[in-house]
Amino acid sequence: MFKYILKRLGICVLILLGVSFLLYTLLRCVPASFVDYKILALSQNTDAISDEFIAEMKRAYGLDVGIVQGYFNWLGNIARLDFGKSFISSRPVLEELFRADRMGTSFIVAAIATVFEFMIAIPLGITAATHQYSLRDYIVTVLVMIGISLPSFFFGQVLKDLFANKLNWFPVSGMSDAGSTLTGWAATVDYLRHMFLPVLTVCILSIGGRMRSTRTNMLEVLNSDYIRTARAKGLRESKVIYKHAFRNTMIPVVTSLAGLIPGLFSGAMITEQVFDLTGIGNYALTAMTQGDIPVIMTYNMFLAALSVIGVLLADLMYAVVDPRVKLV
Repeated sequence: MFKYILKRLGICVLILLGVSFLLYTLLRCVPASFVDYKILALSQNTDAISDEFIAEMKRAYGLDVGIVQGYFNWLGNIARLDFGKSFISSRPVLEELFRADRMGTSFIVAAIATVFEFMIAIPLGITAATHQYSLRDYIVTVLVMIGISLPSFFFGQVLKDLFANKLNWFPVSGMSDAGSTLTGWAATVDYLRHMFLPVLTVCILSIGGRMRSTRTNMLEVLNSDYIRTARAKGLRESKVIYKHAFRNTMIPVVTSLAGLIPGLFSGAMITEQVFDLTGIGNYALTAMTQGDIPVIMTYNMFLAALSVIGVLLADLMYAVVDPRVKLV
């Protein structure tokens, strides 16, 4: 096991190096850089901007060198644990990106939505598979179509219009009311009211795929020979489903761990924009639109590292879920 983990960690390092080079290359190839945006803003107030001034700005932001040299300069700084400063705020990237309010907001939304996603999607997927072509199966199918078809910006706006604007049950957007001076339990309740609609949006739009996956795998397992054997031996249907069939559907659930871990920290970019949340996804999207290379590189490499760790954990969990799996 230890030898397997060391081998996988070595592969992960190579993967991260390849991902970092591709990310840096793509960012340097975008049509407009951060300097271009700055020049455009300055040109509105100045008649002429000299080429020397533009060259000096590119040098100041490290954009005056080629892609390969710029990548190795970035890689050398990372080796010294220097992630650079944000082009926008001129503050250290780690302080800007991993602020408690940004990371905490995105994590709370994703974590709560994920818990309810599993609590709702897996039982519904099981009941749809065990009652195939029944009314409940068709209801689950409709929910699946809603979850995988509606874009988050549209569904979020529908919830805002219904529950915030018309019914006035929840706030429209933001983390708290403007000028609010609430403290203690009242502040906690107000915070939860502001977070309800974003969590509901993420949860409903994510349960569709989980229900479909659970239903499909359960149907495949229920048609297996050993399930028919278990029923022929006279075992209770509940024991056949939840002890024998469901355990074998856990492997696809374990596979989803690879994407679950980065999803908890990446932030729901569009949902955070719709509800005006100060999450890490919203901040990263703003940095992307303005060409803030240090922030974008750090954010994406953080997610890439979480992804490879998630894949490694999923591989280790296979041996726990299925004793036939051997890690070598």
